[in-house]
Amino acid sequence: MNIYQKTLVIQDPNQLVLSDLPFQKGQQVEVMIIAKNYDREALANKLRDFFKEVQALHADNPLTEEEIEAEIEDYRRGK
Repeated sequence: MNIYQKTLVIQDPNQLVLSDLPFQKGQQVEVMIIAKNYDREALANKLRDFFKEVQALHADNPLTEEEIEAEIEDYRRGK
């Protein structure tokens, strides 16, 4: 499978023009369009804040290794 990736900026929301493609006339291709609507730095900051929030949940009463192992075992058993 040959993969060709190209990043474009939409000029007209009614059409997308791809040119100078490395494929032959009549060759069947699959087209997938993925919008990049996120700001990586903002997303990283949100994730970092979320992790701090989760860590703070158990700061006063941390889980023991035994409790963690029991949680994992329960999950594996489908409980």
